[in-house]
Amino acid sequence: MKIALAQINYHIGNFESNIEKIKSAIRQAKDAGAELVVFAELAVSGYPPRDFLEFDDFINKCHIAITDIATKCRGIAAIVGSPTKNPDFHGKNLYNSAYFLADGKVRNVRHKTLLPNYDVFDEYRYFEPNKKFSIIEYKGAKIALTICEDLWNIGNDPLYTVNPMDELIGQEPDFMINIAASPFNYNQHITRNCILKKNVKKYGVPLFYVNHVGAQTELLFDGGSQVIDGNGHLIGELKYFEEDFRIFDTDNLQADQEHKPGDNYPEGKIKIGLIHDALVMGVKNYFQKLGFTKAILGLSGGIDSAVTLALAVEALGRQNVLSVMLPSQFSSDHSINDSEILIKNLGSPAQIINIEEAYTAFEHSLKPFFKDLPFGLAEENLQARIRGVLLMALSNKFGYILLNTSNKSEAAVGYGTLYGDMCGGLSLLGDVYKTEVFELARYINLKEEIIPENIITKPPSAELRPNQKDSDSLPEYEILDKILFQYIEQRQGPKELIEMGFDEAVVRKILKLVNTNEYKRHQTPPILRISTKAFGMGRRMPIVGKYLA
Repeated sequence: MKIALAQINYHIGNFESNIEKIKSAIRQAKDAGAELVVFAELAVSGYPPRDFLEFDDFINKCHIAITDIATKCRGIAAIVGSPTKNPDFHGKNLYNSAYFLADGKVRNVRHKTLLPNYDVFDEYRYFEPNKKFSIIEYKGAKIALTICEDLWNIGNDPLYTVNPMDELIGQEPDFMINIAASPFNYNQHITRNCILKKNVKKYGVPLFYVNHVGAQTELLFDGGSQVIDGNGHLIGELKYFEEDFRIFDTDNLQADQEHKPGDNYPEGKIKIGLIHDALVMGVKNYFQKLGFTKAILGLSGGIDSAVTLALAVEALGRQNVLSVMLPSQFSSDHSINDSEILIKNLGSPAQIINIEEAYTAFEHSLKPFFKDLPFGLAEENLQARIRGVLLMALSNKFGYILLNTSNKSEAAVGYGTLYGDMCGGLSLLGDVYKTEVFELARYINLKEEIIPENIITKPPSAELRPNQKDSDSLPEYEILDKILFQYIEQRQGPKELIEMGFDEAVVRKILKLVNTNEYKRHQTPPILRISTKAFGMGRRMPIVGKYLA
């Protein structure tokens, strides 16, 4: 059987676009001689639809879409993901389903069994788990059809008490098909390929796997749809971060040239290359899907805003990103000079607004209340907030979307000003540690110097007081980021961190900063997720908790 894999960038709730893309792929597959074309999990609605699933109108539109798509499945079959109403009075109102469409109608429906309810997933909030297992027969082939997590209960620490394939393998399927919505992180391609091959090794039949591609606000999907033969050999893998389409023949599963993500990146640069491409895709899709075209950001002369600008220009085009330099009396000359070189290298528009006059006006208004108290945090934050007000004013006046430039290290310890440098419509680097921001800068400069060397090598500084450096308030980023990674991603506590050799006083200070600044992170813009534990929907911490605070 010739099976087409259609890897598509869907748009949540955009039924017209999603349906047309699916129909187009069905036509393409049929014209190319395919007998079956496979689409991703919840393809009709887009993933994750979240509380849209609570609206009857939304579910009805999904049903109408499936009926419409089915009419195009004559002479070819299709597997399409969509929510389905649960007819049973008991249990959740919906299933997460895979529709098998053929002969112009719905031939079969299979429901998802294992509903992830961890990290960024909350499927058990909406869906009832499947409890019935049967294969699908089509043109003499027996198909074991599963949905994403259904294949993931195969590691050393199973989360569920059942494995759908354990139930299906006794019916002697010829191959497995898994439709998925597997979000990106910089290690996910390795984990995912390992899980898929474990399934093939255990059950001994080929696997056809289709994933989402594209960005849905903070969640990024890298694609990587693939086919693995019954011996565990990768037969073919679709592109990363791009829509793709490819046909495979079950009677002739021969590996052409095994494609790995690393093939697209220089040696030793796979992780940072994946992060770079994921962030560019995330920005591009966020703007496209919301109908925005132009971005604005504050350009400080530091590495975070420089990398943000470079990524935004690549995603949106140089003329669509406005940089605004906002120097104060504390800004160094090289901050302006470095920024001007960067702007020239990128060829994007820029403006300068000196904030000293505005700062002096605020200082005058506050003097009766501040009295003769010494210069301190209030005055530093005032500068950041003036910058935020000016950037948002330009955003409102001309329709720009403000890009936030804070990195994960700063967000973790609260090294940022609410309603100042923490404001924005989208955070590009909020899941990228400071040390990784430096790596991104080097990666951007691989072919030519785009980000000036001085921006990369000078000591990081907020420049909110004379001779200020980040290291005045924080440990060196090489140490800070290691502690943060172990605490946030690896969930290691103070005892474990101290046993790793980190200074006890530093550990306790950093963990306290992380936990006491949760209130700030609840007020930040959406953060593009590139790690296994990003701030936002995947990390849920109480604001008023006392643990390690």
